[in-house]
Amino acid sequence: MEAVETLEPQITDFLPLNGTDYIELYVGNARQSAHYFQTAFGFQPVAHAGLSTGLKDRESFVLQQDKIRLVLTSPLHGNTPIGTHLDQHGDGVRVVALWVDDATSAFQATVQRGARAFMEPTREQDAHGYVVRSGIHAYGDTVHVFVERNDYKGVFLPGYESWIPDYRPTSLGLNYVDHMVGNVGWNEMNVWMSFYHDVMGFQQLVSFDDKDISTDYTALMSKVMSNGNGRVKFPINEPAEGKKKSQIEEYLDFYGGPGIQHIAVATDNIVETVMALHDRGVEFLTVPDAYYDHLADRVGPIDEEIDRLRSLGILVDRDDEGYLLQIFTKPVCPRPTLFFEIIQRKGARSFGKGNFKALFEAIEREQSLRGTL
Repeated sequence: MEAVETLEPQITDFLPLNGTDYIELYVGNARQSAHYFQTAFGFQPVAHAGLSTGLKDRESFVLQQDKIRLVLTSPLHGNTPIGTHLDQHGDGVRVVALWVDDATSAFQATVQRGARAFMEPTREQDAHGYVVRSGIHAYGDTVHVFVERNDYKGVFLPGYESWIPDYRPTSLGLNYVDHMVGNVGWNEMNVWMSFYHDVMGFQQLVSFDDKDISTDYTALMSKVMSNGNGRVKFPINEPAEGKKKSQIEEYLDFYGGPGIQHIAVATDNIVETVMALHDRGVEFLTVPDAYYDHLADRVGPIDEEIDRLRSLGILVDRDDEGYLLQIFTKPVCPRPTLFFEIIQRKGARSFGKGNFKALFEAIEREQSLRGTL
């Protein structure tokens, strides 16, 4: 990997983040999407908002698994901003909400540093207390919402009611959001790296260029930005010149611009989790069997049986701190855009550089089947 100069560290963390509060997806049918994420991924029903709670323009279902919270939202009428977003992008992530102690100061700090305001600090309250939310625009139509909920004891947010259906498949061991990867357009990498550094106080953890992340056909560049305490990490991908259309170009074409490419969720036992996901019908990218022939030589001793990893298609990589295991789903939407990564870290703090070639060749095989390579 070519060395890339890391940005100078911030003296103080002017935007302390407690973690990811929720991820809101705009989807064509929130009710059916909620059923899918319950059934396939083991998310648990938490809350609902819609006509029955006084909303006239949208319906939302809230699902949770340990610290991962998804909000699935659909419009109730035509010609709405949510419908326009769906027409442009298809199903995808609209809001990455970040948990803060002070949503007003988070908004002021980022806007003063150049962020474009999305939502002025707004106090929302009900019988369970109050929440303050504010927000700023990020790349494409993605927004970051700051959520202050220290004085709220309700099920999710004011305006939501408990959702307790009879149908409750068991959880599958997914614990928290490890990172979220965004795809941006040509020559936009430095713009958004500077945004996260200058506006939000993030630091660059690592950088990969097209010499690191390339195959015979496609290439891309990636830089990983992290907040001060490391609880929020945003890798950013930009396409690079290759012989054919890269996965990033395919995403940008079908999503209609920059956006969240994948959500990486962590588990404490990836073998058991992936076996359960397989049983629930989740489809994963596959790598050639030969990937495992010299795995022990590449990554050294690991706790897991290589034959079990081979049968499931789980990838392994090692860094100076330990190793990680990871696997990637096929796109979970009609368009070849959003997918999920399942990751287990055993000391490693990296992002699986040693697996990039195998992963991207797997994606290219899917692109070829779609006729978009």
